[in-house]
Amino acid sequence: MSIRPPEPADPHGGFGDMEEVEDVLLEGDRAFAPGTARSAWSHAPFRTIYLGAFASNIGTWMQNVVLGALAYDLTGSGVFVGIVTAAQLGPLLLLSLVGGALADAVDRKRLLVTLSVTQGLLSLALAAVALDVSPNRVLLVAVVLAIGCANALYAPTFSAVIPILVPRRDLAGAISLNSVQMNASRVVGPAIGSLIFANAGASFVFLLNGISYAAVIVALTRVPLPEPPSTGTQGLHRLLEGIRYARAHREVGQVILVIFIFSLLALPFITQMPTLADENLGLAAKSEAYGLLYAAFGLGAVSGALSVGTLFAGRDKARLTRIGLVVFAVLLAGFSLLRAAPPAYPVIFAVGAAYFTVITSLSTVLQEHLDDGVRGKVMALWIMGFGGTVPFGGLAGGWIAERTSITTMVLVGAAVAATLAAVFDLRRSPADVAATAEAA
Repeated sequence: MSIRPPEPADPHGGFGDMEEVEDVLLEGDRAFAPGTARSAWSHAPFRTIYLGAFASNIGTWMQNVVLGALAYDLTGSGVFVGIVTAAQLGPLLLLSLVGGALADAVDRKRLLVTLSVTQGLLSLALAAVALDVSPNRVLLVAVVLAIGCANALYAPTFSAVIPILVPRRDLAGAISLNSVQMNASRVVGPAIGSLIFANAGASFVFLLNGISYAAVIVALTRVPLPEPPSTGTQGLHRLLEGIRYARAHREVGQVILVIFIFSLLALPFITQMPTLADENLGLAAKSEAYGLLYAAFGLGAVSGALSVGTLFAGRDKARLTRIGLVVFAVLLAGFSLLRAAPPAYPVIFAVGAAYFTVITSLSTVLQEHLDDGVRGKVMALWIMGFGGTVPFGGLAGGWIAERTSITTMVLVGAAVAATLAAVFDLRRSPADVAATAEAA
């Protein structure tokens, strides 16, 4: 069956009318259940962007893991590693609002292609800097900071594009699959990057990452993207529109608050994983056993993300978020109390699964409540919470661990997750349900 190219997106995030959507959902004589990962995968525009982003993200994670290793090799200083990490991730907290405003104001395809080209060229510049046996550290940090700034503008726009590649009914499946590629690239990229770093050096890793941007650039040029609807706001008002929207819509505001608190206070165990493995499990950070432990966590995250679009496709995502937070809290507390390596592997796999079940469900709840005219600006707040808090959460976690113990730090994170589950109710309010029914 031939499938026509998708028509421009409707205001609710889908392509064309519902008859065309039904056509796209069919493969032969078989229809996929709406909202599942398989149904989302059946849409050609989504598949194209997904595969391009996956290839590019593998390159990005190759570069990320090698950057930290290079920084430590050059100086032997944890402080310099922290500076490089801050240059890499700090812009997410500072510039995401600007990226979100751009995402809802300009041609998204042109913006994404421009920023992808920029990041690719900067990665090639990073490869040139790293060619020197003793690269200039100031120049190294400056190039990393420039890449971080470009990514902070890119991320909200890309997050705003994913939902308009599928009909709204398949949004959960699309977000689930996008979470899978994000986590799979975090597993595959570091494994490949570490191998290349050991045999060919950091410069070659950065070169390959620069080339990998071609995959997402080609994908973007092949998919039509509708222009964002105009909201009529300008200047500072446009910049702050996402914050106003979150304050005016209870569920959106609560999701943003949950992701900020969860990332800042419940996830520092991720950055402190080497310390936890060494002190509690007797696993050296440079050992194969530790690499397998982190891989188990990453594979668990992939499984959790995929479960939202498969096993839990028909479940209410607000309720699933709440259950996931409770399960995550219990598993994380259990992991912190382990003192032997063998049981740690299945437990950290389960922690990773619960972790990204929460993240994927939470993201789905958020996207379901957004109008396309503000999607980029609100997703900028999500990225600030999910990515921009990482350096600060790691610092807070290290501070707690130094003054108490690594176990106490992890237990604090578990307690925070349990508290979030008890305090926040992300289900749609009666007024919101009534408004949706009236609009329909």
